[in-house]
Amino acid sequence: MSSNELGDFLRSRRAQVSPEEAGVRTYGVRKVAGLRREEVAFLAGLSADYYTRLEQGRERNPSAQVLDALARALGLDADQEMHLYRLARLVPASRGGGREPVSPMLLQLMDTYASTPAFVLNRTLDILATNRLAEALFSSFTDTDNLVRMVFTDPAGPEFFTEWHRAAQSTVASLRLAVGHDPDDARLTRLVDEVSAASPAFRRYWEQGHVRGKTAEAKELLHPDVGALSLIFQAFDVRDKPGQQLVIYQAEPGSPSDHALKLLGSLSATKYRDREDADFTFPDRS
Repeated sequence: MSSNELGDFLRSRRAQVSPEEAGVRTYGVRKVAGLRREEVAFLAGLSADYYTRLEQGRERNPSAQVLDALARALGLDADQEMHLYRLARLVPASRGGGREPVSPMLLQLMDTYASTPAFVLNRTLDILATNRLAEALFSSFTDTDNLVRMVFTDPAGPEFFTEWHRAAQSTVASLRLAVGHDPDDARLTRLVDEVSAASPAFRRYWEQGHVRGKTAEAKELLHPDVGALSLIFQAFDVRDKPGQQLVIYQAEPGSPSDHALKLLGSLSATKYRDREDADFTFPDRS
């Protein structure tokens, strides 16, 4: 990862804002995508020299007032603005978010969701736990230990996520939030380096600098056993385990996807019973 995450983020954001969106008049041919540095500085009420030093990493301690002005100038949403504050170290460092065990009570709750896939993620998008239906949903993947690897390096990814580019961009935007929580996280650095080496697409999305948390979103999936699934997911922060999120997939009641999920649950239950029967040993009555 970069040693100048704050500057890289500012640069990526101004590249995404057109002069028309910012209300900036332009003349002639522009050689840069988005806004120029001096235009961002003007919109934020800063000197061009100071803003340039921010982007170049020669100034690393902007005030909250400066960040507020930059957030307004760049039109940052809530996730992006909080990410900016974290990169500038104006938000206390967050603890947790590693491969901490999932609460037994939460695992017990997930097991009651018989008709909805549920799983727990941490900030680096490691999948820490799944219920039985989520396990069945992800059955086509070689390994289900990390969502980033599932999307970018597992052969099943492009077929399972039918809107793959949308899923890929969303996954990277979620992972980038982890940088703000702990830019020095060795686990995050290893993951980014590993997937960057394996996937040019990941590198492209990572360099775009988008950040966005998981809240609610539609997912278009294709399962090898039950076919197409159109699902909505909801993500909930786990209060007693900072950095963990419970993710639940749901189908519209009575829809084809709802019937497909129920079929998947039935197939999964049958496979589970078959495994139990295969493992059962009759007692020796001799």
